[in-house]
Amino acid sequence: MTAVAVATAANVATAHEQELLIREHIPLVGHLVRDMLSRVPSHVNRDDLTSAGLAALVTAARGFDPSRGIPFARFAATRVRGALLDELRHLDWASRSVRSRARKTDTARQELTATLGRTPSQQELAGFLGIAVDELKEVEDDVQRAVVLSLQGFTTGAAEDMVTERTAGPEDLLLHRERIGYLHDAIAALPDRLRTVVNGYFMQERPMATIAAELGVTESRVSQLRAEALTLLRDGLNTHLDPELMERKDKKDGCVARRRASYYQEVGSLGNLHTRLAFTDQHGVPIAIAA
Repeated sequence: MTAVAVATAANVATAHEQELLIREHIPLVGHLVRDMLSRVPSHVNRDDLTSAGLAALVTAARGFDPSRGIPFARFAATRVRGALLDELRHLDWASRSVRSRARKTDTARQELTATLGRTPSQQELAGFLGIAVDELKEVEDDVQRAVVLSLQGFTTGAAEDMVTERTAGPEDLLLHRERIGYLHDAIAALPDRLRTVVNGYFMQERPMATIAAELGVTESRVSQLRAEALTLLRDGLNTHLDPELMERKDKKDGCVARRRASYYQEVGSLGNLHTRLAFTDQHGVPIAIAA
């Protein structure tokens, strides 16, 4: 065996070390799979993604070279994301026609909002598009699962847009963890009905009809509550994390303005850096918090 081969063999983890790495980082796969499922249509199978992610984790453990100075969690996360993306390509999770219809729906909603001076109803939007209301709901259900995580709107791109290959540095990771903590606080500070809608629809993935029945309202009303909650969440986070993103508005002393200001203040007072970071581990993986 050559000197190079001996050195290479010495840098590769032993079978026992590989097994420990795999066992320790199985939760990382679960986190990445959950994150991916929140960004794709509900018909994508969790088991398919998990299998692909675990296989990538095993491969990463076998090829990990600690002498390169890269933490295994970061090394494995890149490969697991790549494997999940490959699996999505294989499953063809969203056809071009679905993505095209989603873009058309978003454009139509913006046009109608500008014309009507308010958010259009499902019936108005469906009529504008020339489709049935049920068909409109079907399209929206395929693209709305990523709203809470991105807080930047609906995801209507291709599978490649769902996974980023950039690895966060220490500062970016800390900011990411803090943002997750702020999101938990912002959800907790929501009024009861809005919090019920957010937890039910996004966290528990319950059907809108079930949430509507629980609240004693129509599905259309639940949709309105969801939109109201997302606006509050976005502005509540931006107030504390990205103040420059807050829209410039004339100061108002009305009841609604005072309630919103009170909500923003409560989001900031619910926790501190320590409590917000406690929602995730050192790698940014969410930690289950007892209710």
